[in-house]
Amino acid sequence: MAADAVVRSMDGRGGRSGTGQGLGSRRLADLVAGVAGARPGYRALAQGVRTLLLDGRIALRVRLPAEREFAAALGVSRATVTSAYDLLRESGYARSRRGSGTWTELPEGVRPTVVATPAAGDDVIDLAIAAPGALQEELSAAYAAAAPDVARHAATPGYHPFGLEELRAAIAERYTRRGLPTLPEQILVTSGAQQAVSLTLNLLGRAGDRIAVENPSYANALSVIRQLGLRTAPVPVTDDGWDMDLFAATLRQSAPRLAYLIPDFQNPTGRLMPQEQRRQLISEARATGTWLVVDETVADIALDTPTPPPFASLAPHGGGEQIVTVGSLSKGHWSGLRIGWVRAGTRLITELTALRVMADMSGSVLDQLVAVQLLAREEEVLRRRLPLLRAQRDHLADTLAREFPSWRWALPPGGLSLWVDVGRPLASALAGAALRHGVRIEGGSRFGADPGTFEHRLRWPYTQPTDVAEEAVRRVAAALDGGLGAAGDTPGRPHWVA
Repeated sequence: MAADAVVRSMDGRGGRSGTGQGLGSRRLADLVAGVAGARPGYRALAQGVRTLLLDGRIALRVRLPAEREFAAALGVSRATVTSAYDLLRESGYARSRRGSGTWTELPEGVRPTVVATPAAGDDVIDLAIAAPGALQEELSAAYAAAAPDVARHAATPGYHPFGLEELRAAIAERYTRRGLPTLPEQILVTSGAQQAVSLTLNLLGRAGDRIAVENPSYANALSVIRQLGLRTAPVPVTDDGWDMDLFAATLRQSAPRLAYLIPDFQNPTGRLMPQEQRRQLISEARATGTWLVVDETVADIALDTPTPPPFASLAPHGGGEQIVTVGSLSKGHWSGLRIGWVRAGTRLITELTALRVMADMSGSVLDQLVAVQLLAREEEVLRRRLPLLRAQRDHLADTLAREFPSWRWALPPGGLSLWVDVGRPLASALAGAALRHGVRIEGGSRFGADPGTFEHRLRWPYTQPTDVAEEAVRRVAAALDGGLGAAGDTPGRPHWVA
C-alpha cells in the first residue's frame, strides 16, 4: 500500500489530519495501545511507535500527532508524550521541523521489516515462507502445453481485467465438480490470494467497521485489516479448534460487518473446521448480516483427510449471497505464478474488478495460460505433492520431538506448518537469535490479532526437504543453547511471511 494510503488509514476520519501528511491521534493511540498497553510510560510509548514503524503499520515521513492532542487520546500526561518524542528523536526514529511538528524517520541502515528480503547469497534457511517449491516436471509440461496459446493471445492487447475466459471457466468447473455450482462470471482471477483478500476487504469494509477474525490468523491478512482501520473482534482457535459458541456470541454481540476465516487447515494452527460448525457459522452470519470472507488457499493440502468441500457449498439454497471465497494455486502448485481468485456473486465480481483495475489493470496472460494447464493436471500434481508433504511433516515432527522434547504441538491433518508451543514466552527472542544462526522463522506474535500475543508459539513450516529441515532444527537448537539476548536485538529482522 502506498504511503499516503497508509496515512489515510491511520486517520480516524479516513482522511489526512491537519494540513500535511499526519497521523490521526485517536487511531495512532489505538495502535500504540495494542503493542504498548493502555496508558504507557514514555519508554513503552516510544517503543510502541518504533514497533509500529518497523512493522510497516506507520508510514515513513509522516507527521506524528501534536503532543497535547496525542496525550489526550492516550490518557497520559503531555510530559509523557514529550519524553517519548525526545527518545524517538534521539534514537533516529523521528525528527522535528521548526514550526511543523515531529515526523517519523528511520535510523540510517534500518528498513521497515515488512518489506525486507534476504540478501542475495545469504546462507539462510527461510522458514518464514510456508509454501513448497514447484514440481518441476509438471510445471515444465504446463509451460510447454501453454506455448501454442501464447501466439494466439499475442495478437491482442493482452488486458483481461476479469481474467482469461478459459481460466475463469476452469476455476468455475473446479468448484462445480467439488459440489458448489459456479459460473465463470462468478470468478475474478487475481494476482495471488493476497490480492483477492485485499480487494475484498477494501470493497466491503470501511475504517471503523468491525471484522471478526480467528486468533491467531494469517499475518498478511491481518496487516491488510490493520491498514484499512478495521476493528478486529478476535475469536480464539486453539489446538482443539474453534469455540463455536464464542464465535456465535461474537457475531451476535458485535454484529461485525465482515468475518475473515480459514476453515481448511487454518494458517497457522492447521486445524480443520467440522462441517456442523461451518453450517452453524453460516446461519449465525446470515442472521447478523455479516459478510464471510473464506480463505481456502490451503484447502488442497489435505494430508490425513479427504479434501473438504467448498465452505459455501454448505449454505442452504439462496443462503450464500454474503459468502466470498478466496482460492489460489500457490500452495498446491507454485507461488511464483501469482494466480489467485475470488468466487462471489456476479455483481460483486464486477465491483471487485473495477477496484482491481486501479491496482494493476490485469494479470499475466502467460501465467494464466499455464494455470489452465495445471488445473487440468491437478489430480496428478496433488497425487505427487501430498505424499511428499506428509513425509516432510512427519519427519519434522520426529526431529523436533527428539531435539526439543518439552515442546508441544497438535499434528495437523493438512496444511503446511506446525504451530509449536515452546512452553515459554520467548518466541520473538528465539526468532532473532535463530536469524543470527542462519534460520529465518516467525514467532507467534506475527499471527496474533493483538500484537504481542502468542509469544510462546512458533510457526514452523514443513515445506523444506528433510535434510534442510534437519539443519534448521540444528541451528535453532544452537541459537537456544547460545543464549537469546533481547527480542529487540535485531530490529531489521524481516517480518514478511507467506
